[in-house]
Amino acid sequence: MRVRIPPLAGALPCLAAVAALGRGLAPPPSPLTVYAAASLTAAFGELGDSLQRRMPGLVVTFSFAGSQQLALQIEQGAPADVFASADRRWMQELRDSGLVEGEPRVFAHNRLVVIAPAASEVRRLEDLARPGLKVVLAADAVPVGRYARQALEKLSGSGGLAADYGRRVLANVVSDEENVKAVVAKVQLGEADAGVVYVSDVTPEVAPRVRQIAIPDPANVIADYPVAVLRRAPNPPAARAFVDLLLSPVGQRALAAHRLLPAAGS
Repeated sequence: MRVRIPPLAGALPCLAAVAALGRGLAPPPSPLTVYAAASLTAAFGELGDSLQRRMPGLVVTFSFAGSQQLALQIEQGAPADVFASADRRWMQELRDSGLVEGEPRVFAHNRLVVIAPAASEVRRLEDLARPGLKVVLAADAVPVGRYARQALEKLSGSGGLAADYGRRVLANVVSDEENVKAVVAKVQLGEADAGVVYVSDVTPEVAPRVRQIAIPDPANVIADYPVAVLRRAPNPPAARAFVDLLLSPVGQRALAAHRLLPAAGS
């Protein structure tokens, strides 16, 4: 169903701003809209509150989803100010489309971990290749999904694992999710025997409900998180302030508190 907004209703925000100026008042500031990878939900919520305290009157809103979904929405004209991706691929997609202002900055990194329900018998990486096990991953288009597949390839034939380990694990995949939070949810609910997520997604609320199985450093994949102000940003000053906050010592400490790795040089 399409909803048509009458011309007068659509003009109300403009009329309110004109009236405020006529009374000698400053118009209300434009909101700041941040499109961010789902794995950033908790950390960015905290940083949004911090920016609102620094810029009284500013309203910060977030849209969290898979980076691939957010990039598509921005390409289709979504009025976002900032894009924070969980990999360079989707940021580059927007750069190639001329939608990014300036040079994107990497503000954090992340690592992968295997999770299983707390009561599960899945205890080792070897268990993921057992026939009949239900594994859930994010889709290959989702950053964490691609990272997970890269890790499985690196694990194959290493550390005592069979050369066909990755192929056997992928044969157990029962669903490809649109973002990492969906993977976490299915494992928590017992709808899957195991999944691959970011370390930062094992929050204090999630940790008691899952078992974590570490991926050795040589096979783990370090995720890069770039951020950029968008060329069509409705509120460029607030967008730049948010990016500056991310890269500041305050922002880096907040990200680290949510188990993200600091950006080099920050």
